[in-house]
Amino acid sequence: MFDALNRRLGALFKKIRGQARLTEANVMDAVKEVRTALLEADVSLAVARAFTEEIRVKAMGSEVLYSIRAADAFVKIVHDSLVKFLGGAVAPFRLDRRPSVILMMGLQGSGKTTTAGKLAAYFSAQQKSSLLTTLDRSRPAAAEQLEKLSKTAGVSYLRTAGDAASSARAAYEEAQRRNIAVVVLDTAGRTEVDPAVFAELRAARDAVPVEKKILVLDAMTGQAAVNIAKGFADEVGVDGVILTKFDSDTRGGAALSVYHLLRSPIVFVGEGETLDRLAPFHPDRIAGRILGMGDIVTLVEKAEQVVKVEEAEKAAKRMARGEMTFEDFLDQLRAVRKMGPLGELLQHLPGGMTGKIKIEAVGEEGEKGLKKIEAIILSMTPQERRRPDLLIPSRRIRIAKGSGVHVEEVNRLVKRFEDMKKMMKKAVKLGMMGR
Repeated sequence: MFDALNRRLGALFKKIRGQARLTEANVMDAVKEVRTALLEADVSLAVARAFTEEIRVKAMGSEVLYSIRAADAFVKIVHDSLVKFLGGAVAPFRLDRRPSVILMMGLQGSGKTTTAGKLAAYFSAQQKSSLLTTLDRSRPAAAEQLEKLSKTAGVSYLRTAGDAASSARAAYEEAQRRNIAVVVLDTAGRTEVDPAVFAELRAARDAVPVEKKILVLDAMTGQAAVNIAKGFADEVGVDGVILTKFDSDTRGGAALSVYHLLRSPIVFVGEGETLDRLAPFHPDRIAGRILGMGDIVTLVEKAEQVVKVEEAEKAAKRMARGEMTFEDFLDQLRAVRKMGPLGELLQHLPGGMTGKIKIEAVGEEGEKGLKKIEAIILSMTPQERRRPDLLIPSRRIRIAKGSGVHVEEVNRLVKRFEDMKKMMKKAVKLGMMGR
């Protein structure tokens, strides 16, 4: 996401830093390049104009033009404007009622039903019970899909047969009866904005006390998302937006346009197909990624979700004593893979999207490499994993055959593993000497 915009802005900042100082002339040139970059990223024309006008006014101030580090000041202006246009502060997703009713809205194919399941899984992780039901009568498979998602998420599901309003009331009353905290109402969608859909949504909205009207938008729709969003906002009202397919190779126009035009915050982004791939939207972190500054905070949060502190501390102590085993190595490998696709993780690192390497290619090759390493380790016996010194040539040949690789690859892995152990022991000794 945002790769093209990142590259264009990165090239512009490099050019600005190569100039002795900023002048009104080169600021105007830079502003034009920013506008071009935004339009190429499929940002709406109105938003691109508003954005560039804001940075032009700020950059023409004397404190920027005549500052010692004017180029860095310009980068900060662009960063702060990006944060503002993406929504400013993080929009907390608070629910104050019980049961809280969430009305899911969006066009067909936007990922609305899957997102309903993701929201239910999100609430489960917060120890909140939830109930899923569909008001969609136009798509025969909608009920089956949502019921399957509810089973995967481990949440309640209610099958209803009436119209949108009566189905919404039935779900609300069921939640009241069972003291369920959240009701997620999936709704019908069409391939384009349709008055009939709006009428159904208004009927459901008015039938029960809806706390959040959430619009699900496909991040790949670009500028078109703005017109879609305005239609739903004008006809039904929008309290928040969820962008799906945020992990795709899209230009990012929807993310940069929606908040500025609707003033409805982006609350979550979908970063994959599985139910755990729904993440809160952080404007400042996304702005950092766009400008190649990285997003280390999110990376650390991902790590905290999959790594248990106590186990990590025990593993660290074993490493310090030079007692690391292939079982420890396998645990670490699996923890990294749980954090998400390798290419996605690399994009959180500073300069990740602007470096000379192609992140997608590195991610693909890295994923293959991780799977191959895991296959080699799993082809070892438990005793061999705990005692790498047992890996004599005949055993390595057996492991290579079992994992479908050449024996040279097993040899390389064992050598790297031993080298890593030596480096860790050396680092610990140096640390002790420094105390």
